[in-house]
Amino acid sequence: MFGIVEKFLRFRALKKFYVRYERLLVPGMLLVGVLVDVITFRTVSVSTALILLMVYAVIAGIMILVMHWHDARKTLIERPTGRGYVRLIAPLVVQFTFGACLSGSLVFYWFSGAFTVSWPFILVLVFLMGANDVFREYYLKPIVQLSVYYFILFSVLSVSFPFLFNSLSSWIFVFSGGVSLVIGVLYVQGLFRVRPDLRHIRPRPIFSMLIIFGVMNALYFGNVIPPIPLSLIDAGVYHSVEHVGSDYVVYGEEESFIDQLIPGQTIHASSGRRLYVYASIFAPVDLNTTIVHHWQRYEEGEGWVSVNRLSYSISGGRSGGYRGYSYLTNYQSGTWRVDVETLRGQVIGRLKFEIEDVENLPELIKQIK
Repeated sequence: MFGIVEKFLRFRALKKFYVRYERLLVPGMLLVGVLVDVITFRTVSVSTALILLMVYAVIAGIMILVMHWHDARKTLIERPTGRGYVRLIAPLVVQFTFGACLSGSLVFYWFSGAFTVSWPFILVLVFLMGANDVFREYYLKPIVQLSVYYFILFSVLSVSFPFLFNSLSSWIFVFSGGVSLVIGVLYVQGLFRVRPDLRHIRPRPIFSMLIIFGVMNALYFGNVIPPIPLSLIDAGVYHSVEHVGSDYVVYGEEESFIDQLIPGQTIHASSGRRLYVYASIFAPVDLNTTIVHHWQRYEEGEGWVSVNRLSYSISGGRSGGYRGYSYLTNYQSGTWRVDVETLRGQVIGRLKFEIEDVENLPELIKQIK
């Protein structure tokens, strides 16, 4: 008898502690999820990181089911049993896994595209991470919870499938979205069996999933979503690039530490001489694709005008990235940019620079890439 009372009092004390410090525990778990991602992506392989993201997504789905199963049987929440403890910590686990999945997806999408192009989608990820804390009360509402969970499913699968199938095909993205939609619908149907009263919530979760599916595909085919799993490791504008053995020898202008921090570079060039853009791109094993360097010049009143599109093939698997370059001879002084793209026009990275016409070239620095 005393043992039962002791367990009950311990459970009530734990619940009181949780309620009292919920405003700190919830964002704390989100931060822990982000920190775990930072450590994970620095210490394990990409394939292992993707497996962890999928495990997080599965755990989040299980915890959401557990929460609703217990809420349908409210008396269990107050009992000092294993089920009661699970229900007590379930919101924290959901916050942790949501934070880990969103920040993990953000890491992949951030490094796989130019922010100037992919910023709308990246800001959506950042907003959801912030809202996971600020609007946590709304996150507990079933429609919001299920919508965010489906977005996470879509994001994780769209990150994982290109690695799994070693392909950048647009059909892989559509297929990953279709699989996530099937999983989402089956998940909601299973949740309805646990909580029949949720069948009457408006708007319906499946409707919100269809909207997310449509928006994600619109962003993808509008080239706003970056081309995962490619990522730009290194890029620069040089006066000369030579392929010597297994190395690339580049000659460029010396930049101070401050110049390297400021976006944009001034290239001093003489007309008739070549200007090179060198790029090193990470690609997973067995992925073969074509990279395009899209040279553009800014014209007053017209905006960015396409000058040339030069391409080369890469084959994935090299940890240091696959290297290539393009060059232009007929150029004018002014503002330029080169987009490193896929054949579909998805921007992996962007170099913006000024070309200033000079008679004598500055002293050039030799580098080995």
